[in-house]
Amino acid sequence: MKNKSEITYHNKDVLSKILAENFKDKSLKVYGIDVPKIKQILPTNLPEIQVNEMRLDNLFLLEDDSIAIIDYESEVRWENQLKYLNYIVRILERYKKEELPKQIRMIVIYTADVEMAPEEFSAGCLTLKLEQAFLRKINSESEWEEITEKLKAKLPLSDDELMKLIILPLTYKGKERKKQAVKEAVELAKQIADSEKKTFVLSGILVFADKIIDADTAKYIKEVVRMTQVAELLLEEGREEGREEGRKESRVQGINTLVDSLKSLLIPDETIAAQLMERYQLTSDEADAFIRQRQM
Repeated sequence: MKNKSEITYHNKDVLSKILAENFKDKSLKVYGIDVPKIKQILPTNLPEIQVNEMRLDNLFLLEDDSIAIIDYESEVRWENQLKYLNYIVRILERYKKEELPKQIRMIVIYTADVEMAPEEFSAGCLTLKLEQAFLRKINSESEWEEITEKLKAKLPLSDDELMKLIILPLTYKGKERKKQAVKEAVELAKQIADSEKKTFVLSGILVFADKIIDADTAKYIKEVVRMTQVAELLLEEGREEGREEGRKESRVQGINTLVDSLKSLLIPDETIAAQLMERYQLTSDEADAFIRQRQM
């Protein structure tokens, strides 16, 4: 029976579309995996998948044209090797009428619960070689503090920091602590001023931490993503209106309408201020003044 906490395959595919462009040119080295940068995200629906089997977690085309299968594990079990072999066979099945992939990489990212695992699995006639990353090596609190301070200072996060924020919940030990970290990461991501980067991180958290997110948390994250996208549309409309009217009165009215709309979506004041500064070239004081005025 399907676990209710899992993201449905349809929703995972929808989220993958959001992630596709944003993952381009990102590096997996921040997770401890020394492979070329991501060139493209690939669909994870493999041929002939059985109803009682899980889809793989992530599938990427890398810059050297190799294919990277990525799975996340919180424990070491030899049965996992059978799962990986099935993934590889089905990927080869997908390409049987085309040119075979240059190389298939089987990458396993272990959560902080795992300290070590065998790099190879041998059945005599074949040997499966794994590329592994152990998230216990990431200093969770240090990374958390660094990202938090940058967001408080309204500084943009680097690509590596965005990738780290996505994976941070899995750097904690224990399922309950991971669940708590997911919620904390979502609240942190909401402070990202750039709506595209915010949506990328929130979608990444939802997909990467799929196995530990409960249904209510998944629903909440998807709602935040939806509100972010709605807010972006409102911001774009306000920007277009300002360009078309070109008059101070219309610009002020547009900003006030925008502030009211964003506040109705329960978007934090600091996020609204950051967006006003970015979209309307307001100073911090000017943005805060508009927000305070709408609260009176």
